Amino acid sequence: MLLRLLLIFSDKTGAPKFKNPDHQNANQMSRLLQVKFPPAHPKRYEIEIGENKLKNCGAWATKILSETAKKIVVISNVKVFALYGKTVEESLKGKGFEVFVFKMPDGERYKNFRVLQNALRFCGEKNLKRTDTVLALGGGVVGDLAGFAAAVYLRGVAFLQVPTTLLAQIDSSVGGKTAINTDFGKNLIGAFYQPSGVLIDVGTLQTLPRRELTAGFCEAVKQGAIADRKLFNQTADFLKNYSINSFKTHFAKTKFLEDLQKLIAAQVAFKAQIVKGDERENSARVDAQSRKILNFGHTVAHALEKVTDYRRFRHGEAVGYGILVAAKISNNIGIFDNDELGLLDDTVRLTGNLPKADDIEIETLVKAFAFDKKADGESLQWILLEAIGKPKIFQSRDISDSVIKSSLEEILKK
Repeated sequence: MLLRLLLIFSDKTGAPKFKNPDHQNANQMSRLLQVKFPPAHPKRYEIEIGENKLKNCGAWATKILSETAKKIVVISNVKVFALYGKTVEESLKGKGFEVFVFKMPDGERYKNFRVLQNALRFCGEKNLKRTDTVLALGGGVVGDLAGFAAAVYLRGVAFLQVPTTLLAQIDSSVGGKTAINTDFGKNLIGAFYQPSGVLIDVGTLQTLPRRELTAGFCEAVKQGAIADRKLFNQTADFLKNYSINSFKTHFAKTKFLEDLQKLIAAQVAFKAQIVKGDERENSARVDAQSRKILNFGHTVAHALEKVTDYRRFRHGEAVGYGILVAAKISNNIGIFDNDELGLLDDTVRLTGNLPKADDIEIETLVKAFAFDKKADGESLQWILLEAIGKPKIFQSRDISDSVIKSSLEEILKK
């Protein structure tokens, strides 16, 4: 096995002990996911998941980085840094790092060339060396831009991910895709650049607005739908047991913290397993283990984001619509039955309300598909479902325009 998930529990002395998680307090529990690529690939890293992790960020960074690492540029946004920046900064300084903070504006539309240029200029002004580090503290927008900055500054410096949103924790912080948006499409300018480590503190989810929770859980449903029935059911059961509308109140419950960490660990393990087998999304692969399957729902999602100028939808909210449209297309071409479609629809509804989309012109959306990075040659690739846990890759030329448009109409115009 190139991928292992270990449950690690620490006593008061910090010595690792391997025990039955059912007999441990969730506050003492960590999950450590080791991501190892094939032997020819030099990169490997760990994803640590637990509660109250940010206060030990300095010790975590020290364990990962080389002894020559002296400076860390923390890239965050104003909102996130106001909540967690002081804790992270003090922890890093406590371990001897010189810390500099670059705060970018909050929002998908700021994941652009101008902000990237400002971040790179900041790294240069602080005289960051090749042995130093960029650390992303925030959601997917922060992680994508910070990762791209780390990839191109001095042709690559160490990159640490500290994701603070659910979507970033289970998706964008894992896998090494970094990018910015442009006028001609989302994430079309970027690099594959793996982090040196990922630190997930589930406590940060307490401060998430309801829409950010919805966005994250839409992504979790997406991954469950393409993974297998076990992960899908685990995600659906979690949403049934812990309502989005009262999410913050559950953090006082040990069982909730255990279930939350288990779900995040399972989601991350699935994403990492796909990535390590197809890191750069081989264009020739069309099998069910291709990294392309992670794009389930993203064709419509990226189009929705583009035509609304990245202002109306959180990324995960757009994915919520996207997976429903892709499932409807699957149903309309006869490969995905009504019961499965209903189950998926019901589970997406458990994630919360999505922004309105009934005013968006279908033709405008279809035109936006032309900018999608999943195009292969002259044909866009659709990730559809034969059943929950059975994704299948189709060329758009094999799906009639009328089916695509009618499916968009049925979902978006409800």
